[in-house]
Amino acid sequence: MLLTRHLTPDNSPRWALDGRLLPRDLTLSMLLELPHAAIIKLLEVIPATEATSVTQLLAPLEPAHEVWASGVTYLRSRDARKAESTAGDVYDKVYEAERPELFMKAAGWRVVGDGGRVRLRKDSRWNVPEPELVLVINCDLEIVGYCAGNDVSSRDIEGANPLYLPQAKIYDGSCALGSGIVLAGVEELRDLSVNVRVLRGGEEIFAGETRTSQMKRRLEDLVAFLGREMTFPHGAFLMTGTGIVPPDSFSLQSGDTVEIIVGECRLTNRVE
Repeated sequence: MLLTRHLTPDNSPRWALDGRLLPRDLTLSMLLELPHAAIIKLLEVIPATEATSVTQLLAPLEPAHEVWASGVTYLRSRDARKAESTAGDVYDKVYEAERPELFMKAAGWRVVGDGGRVRLRKDSRWNVPEPELVLVINCDLEIVGYCAGNDVSSRDIEGANPLYLPQAKIYDGSCALGSGIVLAGVEELRDLSVNVRVLRGGEEIFAGETRTSQMKRRLEDLVAFLGREMTFPHGAFLMTGTGIVPPDSFSLQSGDTVEIIVGECRLTNRVE
């Protein structure tokens, strides 16, 4: 089952299931108030109407949703953070610790969808895409599905001081999700492929791949820590970290195209 969100010709957002529009009053927040099994059961019987061919694809979440992120969950990410940072030992410590690194990435209204534009900070000279598996979580902290994500990051800002991480990670156009939500249980997400390509002038200038099985932390452990002292009555999204880091000589430029594929989800964005 694939849930996608669309802007219809009457300028209103609407959800679709496997390419057919769902009732206008159905929201993702309503679905994520239900247990995982109930979500599937409801979508199996709810009527779908016309196809989505005349609609514009939107990011697969609603303005009130929160997107959180995990850091240093892959060995490759730990090594890259250590190399760029003036305080590299903090990344060793968090990689080995029971408690993961978690931070707020974006409010739903800030998130860019498939085909939208991600941005580079004007005060940064070293910027990279971070392709990630993004978990979709219901109000009971069950993992009910996933999408692809791009956690655009300014490596020079974070490298200057770990306390600058919010500025390196959180700004307009720094978070992209798409293209829809694949409904799936956690066992189906343990060994998904994650791929990225960056094109400049139509030519590939960087490509990388990994698998979610290379992640140090269990997905449900990340979710459990996120929900220790916070509630998400309408559900939430959790980016799970990147295992793909471009070489130090690489930086995104305006006009580049970033293509990310996670499992069955594809996300393409232009850079500005």
